[in-house]
Amino acid sequence: MKRITRKFAILAAAVTAALVGQAALADQGVTKDEVVIGSIQDLSGPLAGFGKQLRWGMQMRVDEINETGGINGRRLKMVFEDSGYDPKKGLLAAQKMVQQDKIFAMVGTLGTPVAMASMPTLMEKNVPHLFPLTAAREMYEPLHKLKFSFAAPYYDQMRNGVKWMAKERGSKKFCVIYQDDDFGVEVFKGGEDGLKDMGQAFAEKTTYKRGATDFSAQVAKMRSSGCDTVVLGTVIRETIGVIGTALKTGWNPQFLGSSAAYTDLIHKLGGKAMDGLYAAHQVGVPYPDDASKNVRNWAASYKTKFNEDPGLFSAYGYVVVDLFYQTAKKTGANLTVDGFVKTLEGTTFARDMFGSPPYKFSATQHLGNSKSRISQIQNGKWTPVTDYLD
Repeated sequence: MKRITRKFAILAAAVTAALVGQAALADQGVTKDEVVIGSIQDLSGPLAGFGKQLRWGMQMRVDEINETGGINGRRLKMVFEDSGYDPKKGLLAAQKMVQQDKIFAMVGTLGTPVAMASMPTLMEKNVPHLFPLTAAREMYEPLHKLKFSFAAPYYDQMRNGVKWMAKERGSKKFCVIYQDDDFGVEVFKGGEDGLKDMGQAFAEKTTYKRGATDFSAQVAKMRSSGCDTVVLGTVIRETIGVIGTALKTGWNPQFLGSSAAYTDLIHKLGGKAMDGLYAAHQVGVPYPDDASKNVRNWAASYKTKFNEDPGLFSAYGYVVVDLFYQTAKKTGANLTVDGFVKTLEGTTFARDMFGSPPYKFSATQHLGNSKSRISQIQNGKWTPVTDYLD
């Protein structure tokens, strides 16, 4: 009888050990055969041009990963949801992916308002919020175990940008137009503090509501201030709209945008009128005739796959999925949130083929990069005019 009891005790201990081992692997979104991650994109709203490119760039990297064996033997599954660049829809998308799709991590959410609205749901369910396509400081501040950003902040871009414009392009009087939301305020604050460092202030400040199409009143206000340089807290069509409206009135100041205005869609949609626009950024536009053979080959593969040339956000999408892949692979077969975070906090990522600076994370710094450079549209193409500015 004692022998039988002992056998049952040994069996129970073995079962318990097995269950403990399974529990270590039981974090949401990770199964024996699959890792599930999600992404909230704008596929129907004002940033749909970005959203399509992001989705395709991300899917391209996912397909490559799965074709070469996945992540330590697990296939990578990508779930996309459309926010329409609406924070309320973004929140619903996050809830659906956390509760129904059971995602392990959210990767590459597009847009500051959407990311801000969706993050609390992710934090509550222990789902990492990784590498969002927004340069707002809230993506990594205050420090939180689950928040990681790879993009130089809008604030730093503009704080450095206005100083560079004053020193290198002779700007003497600045005004600003910005979107009336978290994104626009970050651009405004960066420019304001950069000017304050030089003992200056904006000559005129004006805003617009998300989705606006008429900027005549704002342009008239800025023009009447006599400013020679306009800081743009704008995205695609708003950038084109503000510059186009100014030129129609015969006003041609210098324009400086953030990385939200740095996209090939600006010169493709806005045409010759966009020549001269400056913008801060980090990843370069992957033109099919790029000087880099690796970028040219990548662009050709992208076009073969999607029957369309890649854009800047195609490269962003590719990069953020690759950052996830490198981290998850390095974490090992026992993929848990705690293990993933620990790995990410101890990893430096080499400069990628698109020319971005190295990314480095730590336990006290969840922003991978704080540097940006400035490019200008010259003859219908973005051309770098600086190296990376600290």
